[in-house]
Amino acid sequence: MAPEKTSHLLLPVVLLAATQWIEYTGLRMVYPFMPEIARGLGVDLAAVASVVALRSGLGLAGPLVGSFAERHSRKAMMILGMGIFGIGFLIVTVSPTFPAFVAALAAIGLSRVVIGPAMHAYLGDSVGYHQRGLAVGATEFGYAGAYLVGMPLIGWMIARGGWTSPFPWLAALSFAGAVGLACALPSQPAHRRQAEPFLQGIQSIARHPPAIACLLTTFLLAAGNENISIVYGAWMEGGFGLHVAALGAATAVIGLADLGGEGLVAFVTDRLGKKRAVLLGASLNAGSSIVLPFLGQTLPGALAGLFAFYLTFEFALVSLIPIVTEVLPEARGTLLASNMGANAAGRAVAALAALALFESGLLANGLVTALLDIFALGLLVLFVRFGKEAETSRG
Repeated sequence: MAPEKTSHLLLPVVLLAATQWIEYTGLRMVYPFMPEIARGLGVDLAAVASVVALRSGLGLAGPLVGSFAERHSRKAMMILGMGIFGIGFLIVTVSPTFPAFVAALAAIGLSRVVIGPAMHAYLGDSVGYHQRGLAVGATEFGYAGAYLVGMPLIGWMIARGGWTSPFPWLAALSFAGAVGLACALPSQPAHRRQAEPFLQGIQSIARHPPAIACLLTTFLLAAGNENISIVYGAWMEGGFGLHVAALGAATAVIGLADLGGEGLVAFVTDRLGKKRAVLLGASLNAGSSIVLPFLGQTLPGALAGLFAFYLTFEFALVSLIPIVTEVLPEARGTLLASNMGANAAGRAVAALAALALFESGLLANGLVTALLDIFALGLLVLFVRFGKEAETSRG
């Protein structure tokens, strides 16, 4: 079936944005509230960071999941993922212990591997490449909403009911999201195009330098972002004495940044060019990661620095997604799942290293993030073509 006009996809985009809001609220709550969660579990920050790394590491199963998704309905995969997500939060609701927390984050990590590639493949099947930046950017507004609305609510709940209080609500929202997708999301045929077998899809990716460059770029950008995300909650709590409710409110600035980044993707990326947008975003993100520790001498400066850091990261990473959806269409699901795996692998590596860097101060984290951004820029310059003709040659 030919790609639909974007105007016909208003309902799917709204549903997918709502799904993203639920998912990212649950995924990201651990970052600003990591000290409070660690205290509630009776463990140190390093233990919680290690569990976050485990959650991210599950993304390495992405290529296998993506190959499976190529042979099944994108919609069914998203519903399955939301169900798994809800189960993860139920585990902690029933048993608020460290082993249960480990199992819960494992389920949550697995759900992201299932949902993310299926959602982006759904959009790749439905929206022409010239408007795909708009569609992807619009669905990613849910990510901004997670920080802008979700984190203040989570902070409010924890301040009043303890660290476990958000878990039953997130479980209920996850199951409601699964029902909403099942009832209202338009279905698509399982085989949008002839799908390659898993090993053949991996071989196609391995033989295609632009695809490899996209995966490595995602790995580097995600690692740089996680390198700051893992420590900013502890940085703000230690530097400014913010407690959970104040941390939740302060973290809303990241939601504003994400909203700005996704707005730029939706309204600028297609016009500017996807690859140029990634280059611009990564360049600015490198600069913002270096100046963040210097701006962080005051609370307003710290919030301004976090705003710049997350806005530029979101603009770069989300602008890259439309490129990934089209760089190898015959293995779209497998490549998107591999991209999710690259994102997860970058975050897993950074989650293990970030606290060690933070012992030398936030500047160490900022410098490493800037280097990762620079390496990502180099990959794009060397392996991905520029220009309108290159971007429209497939779609």
